Amino acid sequence: MDTDTTTRTGGLPGGVDTRTVVSEFLGTLLLVFFGVGSAVLGAEYIGTVGIALAFGFVLIALAYALGPISGCHLNPAVTLGMLMAKRMSVRQAIEYWIAQILGAIVGAALLLLVAKQVPGLTISGAFGTTGYGYRSALGITVFGAFIAEIILTFLLVYVYLSATKKLAIVGFAALPIGVALVVIQLVGIPITGTSANPVRSLAPAIFAGSGPLTQVWLFLVAPLVGGVLAALVHGVTHGGGTLGLGRGGAGAPAGEGAAAGTSGDDVPDSGAGGSTDTTRATGGTSGTSGSPGADRP
Repeated sequence: MDTDTTTRTGGLPGGVDTRTVVSEFLGTLLLVFFGVGSAVLGAEYIGTVGIALAFGFVLIALAYALGPISGCHLNPAVTLGMLMAKRMSVRQAIEYWIAQILGAIVGAALLLLVAKQVPGLTISGAFGTTGYGYRSALGITVFGAFIAEIILTFLLVYVYLSATKKLAIVGFAALPIGVALVVIQLVGIPITGTSANPVRSLAPAIFAGSGPLTQVWLFLVAPLVGGVLAALVHGVTHGGGTLGLGRGGAGAPAGEGAAAGTSGDDVPDSGAGGSTDTTRATGGTSGTSGSPGADRP
């Protein structure tokens, strides 16, 4: 990455885009602190509906704040779906996953610090963790929990892919994404406590003892399966073209693909080589952009 590209993307000479990585770290930290925190600290007062709204509202707020920078995934399953849809490179996805894992753990640690100051609050075996069997409000089986988490995550990732054109979240795209998370929480809380996000389950489980940790594998695997299925189905319904682990999709950072993905602008630059993409973005019919769905993700 040359000096100009480094300056424009806020990255380092090694190629890591610090703006997107820090955005995913910070966003995941805040999502875990406020979302899981609503369950740990406020469940008695706000109930299931309040917890669901807390998760959805904080995601909407973060999507407006961070969506133009990183796409505000805050979820490895969403990042996997974007990768499968070729909106980002493998390297960028790995950077996102590392930032999300670290952000979630720090967010859970900060929540633990606050929770420890509440007299009589139970942390061991609880702490907003997800579970099945005796750890599920409905006592759902491991198979039922696995299927439920796939479906819940499918909806979230499918809406992410459908509400965005490349990688960035712009305009009102944050609203359907947040509403989808509220619905997912309302349905999923009685079933498993609702994961639909591997790091949302992993981080609290680290601090909650052996019970949650023995079950956390399901909430790592099932959401990733749901993310892959969402990308496959979205490619069929929205004509997104071929899927796979490609290098530098439409949302890749400058230097690895189209620059629009991390610049916060869904309309590509109209500079050199950009006339065809600009025509696509404006729905024109000249050149190669006349085929239906050319401007779709």
